[in-house]
Amino acid sequence: MEGKDMRLENKVAIVTGGSQGIGEAIAQRFASEGASVAIVYSRNDEAANSAVNKIAAAGGKAIAVKGNCADVADIKRFVAAIAERLGGVDILINNAGTFKTVPVSETTEEIWDAQIDLNLKGTFFCTQAVLPYFRKRGGGKVVNITSIAGVAAFPNCPAYCASKGGVAILTRALATELAAENINVNAIGPGNVATPINEHLRGPGHEDYIKLMSENTPTGRAFMDVGDMTGAAVFLSSDDAKGVHGAVLMVDDGWSA
Repeated sequence: MEGKDMRLENKVAIVTGGSQGIGEAIAQRFASEGASVAIVYSRNDEAANSAVNKIAAAGGKAIAVKGNCADVADIKRFVAAIAERLGGVDILINNAGTFKTVPVSETTEEIWDAQIDLNLKGTFFCTQAVLPYFRKRGGGKVVNITSIAGVAAFPNCPAYCASKGGVAILTRALATELAAENINVNAIGPGNVATPINEHLRGPGHEDYIKLMSENTPTGRAFMDVGDMTGAAVFLSSDDAKGVHGAVLMVDDGWSA
């Protein structure tokens, strides 16, 4: 990485859900931009360690920290642990999430709570937890991951749509309150991105869905690549986005257009 103009040099970034999918891609890109990255994951030790090892092999710095982003007490614990190990916090990527495709009539309280608690409540309380560390730095960057399902409706996922729509307006609410403290709160709205949480929609038996997504996306791609999200994440986490507050940057191959 020598000789490269690093946009996040000497920054400490927390990436929740950073052991796979969009989170892993962002963690790798941030490390290549000079950040020390804390990958927060909930279950898969092997995947988290693999993500850290990939970053280390490329010359970057990362640690893996196990934590539950749907549990407020655990959020406070792992944020404090990361700040102690890495010397503070400058950037938070609220990426951890879950996605269940279930019709309205089959949506149980458990299914509803799992998505609202992780996708929406977790985003808020992770942001709340980093604020003392941001204030010590004199500012910070929060990037929330919402979705095209947060700006338009899809059938068979009411809880997911509600959670991601909530993240979009939460982003604006947090931005209006925190902007005066040099804290930027923005969001990325991914389109259909091939990740482990939607793998069940990309296999045999879902040809009609794949065709529909392709036809409704201006580029013709049914599913984007996780790496397509990383440039927006770097921008919103860098000094280039100093004047950007409360924005939801859609990275969706033109789907929302």
